[in-house]
Amino acid sequence: MTFCDLKQKDVINVCDGRRLGKPIDLELNDSACVEALIVPGPSSFWNCIKPDREGYSIPWERIRRIGDDVILVDLEANYPNSQ
Repeated sequence: MTFCDLKQKDVINVCDGRRLGKPIDLELNDSACVEALIVPGPSSFWNCIKPDREGYSIPWERIRRIGDDVILVDLEANYPNSQ
């Protein structure tokens, strides 16, 4: 699977059913292994005018399943405020 394939999938938190967005980036370690999936931050009016490429990091070990259309993650219900 390529990153282009991952970018097409919605990230869903299984704890509260909330859609977190589509992946915008990956975080790699020194060995080029994936450490985290980056999803966009919360939407706002200002993001439409000046898009912010930063987002929230979801540790790779919190990903439960990558399906045909979605990526299921297991995060606390108040993510990203829990960090």
